[in-house]
Amino acid sequence: MTSRDTHSDAPPAVLVIGATGTTGSRVAARLAADGHHVKAAGRRAAPVHGARAVRFDWYEPGTYPEALRGADRLYLVPPVGSTGPAAVMRPFLEQARASGVRRAVLLSASAVDAGGPAVGQVHEMLPSFFDEWAVLRPSWFMQNFTGDHLHAATLRAEGVIRTATGEGRVGFVDAEDIAAVAVRALTDARSPDTDLVLTGPEALSYTDVAHLLTEVTGRAVTHSALTYEQMRDHLSTQVPADFAAVLAGMDLAIAGGAEDRTTDTVTRVTGRPARSMRTHLAEAVTPGNKEVRLT
Repeated sequence: MTSRDTHSDAPPAVLVIGATGTTGSRVAARLAADGHHVKAAGRRAAPVHGARAVRFDWYEPGTYPEALRGADRLYLVPPVGSTGPAAVMRPFLEQARASGVRRAVLLSASAVDAGGPAVGQVHEMLPSFFDEWAVLRPSWFMQNFTGDHLHAATLRAEGVIRTATGEGRVGFVDAEDIAAVAVRALTDARSPDTDLVLTGPEALSYTDVAHLLTEVTGRAVTHSALTYEQMRDHLSTQVPADFAAVLAGMDLAIAGGAEDRTTDTVTRVTGRPARSMRTHLAEAVTPGNKEVRLT
């Protein structure tokens, strides 16, 4: 049987790359719940409720045509761990434009300006490919403490958060809020055509987060302050050395105050306040919550 998106009268689809990831899964679920035709792209084409799963791999251009077929909007999650994603993503963006994609929403980071390193290069070139676009620049995810991130793993195993951030503060943001903004950027009649810096309602140090975790879970949690070199070496046990160096450098930037800010973007775009860290952590320890866990 021919798939729906190959019919000439089928509704255009939103292609969500990284559809089983932290933000992509939430974007796909929200789009499907709102009645949009969703193509959920991933390396294993894993089933996603309400969406059509398609295989996609940044490093396999042969997967591009079928993923793009019938899509007119894209949610772009760059290749994970790549320090030079622009070279990998450019051929796909060229093919997407040629296939009729009109709007693209890119997941970047608050720490990376247009033209900056890594995904900053993709940010800079995105408007040259698409007339309608947005770049989401979220701060650090609250899910880093409750999902599959290295911080969450050491929390569960040792009750410790290790960083080189000192007492620098971060406007941690819930992935649910990132997804809510992404859906608006993808589906609103008027495209943002700008970058959107996304934070939670307050800036917290990692020591503050440790205190909140202690209060919410009843388990003692501490923040272990490392040097840049110690953090780089710690991270290099989980990710490639060059990427570990980049991440440790971001910690140093936090220590210097680079992420000590909050924005009202979530409220402006979605019409509701951004979720707090306490709210997120409280939900994470709710019995029966299988998505996030702290113990």
